[in-house]
Amino acid sequence: MQRMLPACVHDFFEYGQYSGPDVVRAPDIIRFYEWLHERPLKRKEGALSEMMIYHHVYALRVFFSWQQQTGGVIINPVSCLRFKSPVVGHREPLTVAEVQTLFSAATTLKERAVLHLFYSCGLRRSEAVRLQLSDVHYRVQLLYVRSGKGERRRVVPLTGRVARDLERYVLQERGRSRYSGAAFMLNSAGRPMRGKTYVSLLKALLRKAGLSTEISPHYLRHSIATHLLQGGMSMEYVRDFLGHQCLESTQVYARPGPQQIQSL
Repeated sequence: MQRMLPACVHDFFEYGQYSGPDVVRAPDIIRFYEWLHERPLKRKEGALSEMMIYHHVYALRVFFSWQQQTGGVIINPVSCLRFKSPVVGHREPLTVAEVQTLFSAATTLKERAVLHLFYSCGLRRSEAVRLQLSDVHYRVQLLYVRSGKGERRRVVPLTGRVARDLERYVLQERGRSRYSGAAFMLNSAGRPMRGKTYVSLLKALLRKAGLSTEISPHYLRHSIATHLLQGGMSMEYVRDFLGHQCLESTQVYARPGPQQIQSL
């Protein structure tokens, strides 16, 4: 969200043609909020999502709070306003059968390796991008996350099958590349795989498996967390496996979704 703040604030000042922050009042913010609900998208048909509108309001809160702290404005025009928070829908994790279908659709060593990183190892996309060859130890079946969220480190245990699949990818498929660097996953051009490439590869796999292409790498991480908890693993174990800082973050995956509630 931090990257979006300048653009959202720019949208506001472009909309109102204000000469500076000091001339903005609360009614100006309200009019902008109402206009956002009507504003068409710039690059395609449709309107802004509730989450994007929320980002704009949040950006203005941060901006005018900073302006007040630094003396740019005397009165913060957003401080007295309250806006509806976006409703975030519950997303059901993949079932074990769906995960098996996804793995069955993976016909190359690279595809299986990508699924293992996000599902079997529960990595974040940024962690997969930064993964190095030296971080994966096949004999002792361990994967080291050197720099996770918040720069936290953790050790992820590998099953024998996962360790063998990752090693086969490195020796047989990755080994054909002339790339001499340390990145674990390489793209089709033999260069370190970036986040967008991971997403593209996963979407192609989802289409082959007949599953929703809305499923993201984080969704696979969500699914393995849920499956571990349902399989009897402790909340503390899953917290450490995912690299969460606090138990509350892990407890989200223990909440029953609509399908589970209906079955009670």
